[in-house]
Amino acid sequence: MTAAGTVEAGAGLTERIASAYATLSPQEQRVADLIRDRADSVALYNSTELAQLSGVSKATVSRLFRRLGFSGSHEVRDLLRAERSSGIPVALGSVDAAQTGMGTELDAQLRLDQQNLARLYAGLDPALLSSVATAVEAADRVLVVGFRSAAPVALQLRQQLAHVREEVMLGPQPGQSISEEIAGLGAGDVVILIGFRRRPDRFAQMVAAVVESGARALLITDPTGRRHGAALDWVIECPIESASPFDSYAAAMSLISVLAGSVLTAAGAVGRARVAAITSSYARLGELETS
Repeated sequence: MTAAGTVEAGAGLTERIASAYATLSPQEQRVADLIRDRADSVALYNSTELAQLSGVSKATVSRLFRRLGFSGSHEVRDLLRAERSSGIPVALGSVDAAQTGMGTELDAQLRLDQQNLARLYAGLDPALLSSVATAVEAADRVLVVGFRSAAPVALQLRQQLAHVREEVMLGPQPGQSISEEIAGLGAGDVVILIGFRRRPDRFAQMVAAVVESGARALLITDPTGRRHGAALDWVIECPIESASPFDSYAAAMSLISVLAGSVLTAAGAVGRARVAAITSSYARLGELETS
């Protein structure tokens, strides 16, 4: 804990405001209130614009920033960029985008998603993809693991792989830890770990446990997770940059579609027969719409 009005080193912007708020002047509190109300987009504005939006002088904004431990608005923006890079939802677009409407924001998102896809496939080695697909097809069991933001990607990959082969598991299951899924893994198994930034604190220990099991493993991650793949068999980096305050997983979803398709190709007639059997079961049980 820190004393009221004392700014803790390394604290985020909203934490700094909360710590100092009681000691701020009424005018400074108006700026602080605006920042807290617009925490997801405050990085879009400079000191002059914050002063205009708050109805105070630019000097008041500058004084507030100094009280919070910053030399100016550029340091605030640097902090918010660092927070955004760690996965915290913060808007880092332009003021023009915020003021001219949704069309500009959508155009910016489209451009970034296209760039993410281009970066993904420019760096994706076809030989690595083929090696992963062959190993997944031939494995005794496949475990797909995804935490937090990676969970929907893992769920979709597991669903697609289950069309191709048996014994595809998803972890962690609701109400369980990952240990229940890792226990019993062996050299004949393949683990697909999906972990994007803001991973669980013990992600490194889980990776180590997978390595110790003897199973082969693929890590799908963004550049911040590269260090976790040093001891694994394969690593694929997936850009997740976004024009919105939240990360984009368009490239990740595209990647798992390609990966599952490659596994189906590797499975050959056996994989196609399983797809046909599942399709027949859908029809027999009336599980899908017919029109």
